[in-house]
Amino acid sequence: MRRRSLLGLSALAALPLAGCKTYRSDETPPPIESPATSPSSPGGGTVPDPGGKVMLGAYTQLKGLSTAEGIALRERQLGRPERIVHRFYSWTDTLPVSLSYVTSRSTVMMSWRGPGYQQVTNGSADKLIARAARRLAERKVPTLLRWAWDMNRKAVSENAASYVPAYRRIHKIFQDEGAENVSWVWSPNWNSYPDEDWNAWTRYYPGDGYVDWAGVSGYADGQTPGDMFDQFYETYAARKPIMITEVSAVDRGGSTKPDWITAFHAWVKTRPAVGAVVWFDTDTHPGSTEKWRIDSTAASLKAYQAMSADPVFTG
Repeated sequence: MRRRSLLGLSALAALPLAGCKTYRSDETPPPIESPATSPSSPGGGTVPDPGGKVMLGAYTQLKGLSTAEGIALRERQLGRPERIVHRFYSWTDTLPVSLSYVTSRSTVMMSWRGPGYQQVTNGSADKLIARAARRLAERKVPTLLRWAWDMNRKAVSENAASYVPAYRRIHKIFQDEGAENVSWVWSPNWNSYPDEDWNAWTRYYPGDGYVDWAGVSGYADGQTPGDMFDQFYETYAARKPIMITEVSAVDRGGSTKPDWITAFHAWVKTRPAVGAVVWFDTDTHPGSTEKWRIDSTAASLKAYQAMSADPVFTG
């Protein structure tokens, strides 16, 4: 389901870019690692897999409320803070060192929009990337970074052959700049568009050494959780902790949405490699009239509260 034209939250600040390292643009990236030979990194990196538990969080942006007010409302409704606070940023945004509405009880996940991948691989964006890396390093706390999400739903010119070296280049620059607190979330959509072999999400996987969390997003419109996520789970669960990075369901009236939340709750509980779930909790999405928020109806909120209260979802 096409649903995203989210813009960043701030304009590019006039910060100096001098003094950055030089990164070679003519380096040939190593071949994409195969499942049989690629080395595994520790599960979750600096944001570790909770091991049999699930970190339940959300992107929360509610009509008529500030971000802080929306997050506070959810804490009252659920009886606890969001375990992951998800925010979106454009490519040229200055990534935040701190967010006033996020306490030490929550981990931030930043979804950072990608440009045309050639802007990364040709070296022209190295200074911008290095500045972003230094900003996140300055945070000094574990931070989830989800770069160029849903890469399998883009134009034909933006494909795996250009995505993988771009992802790896950004990863290297972050390492060189000392952003060791970053936990890397690779995150395609559950269904590719166009649905062609060259655009399959497996082709975009940059390799185990570059990924801490294997994430997948999906918005249900008649599909079961298994329809959407089983194949991804079966592909990566033995290699990486799994994160459902964006999820919600279209409300088709009656009990359709709370029933889907209940089914999703059950699906996650029987998939022990799922270590995090991040709901798309909003009714302000540009161009969409769908109320993705968890309390769009009283029954939906009750189903979500039941999931949140489950001891498994206390990671």
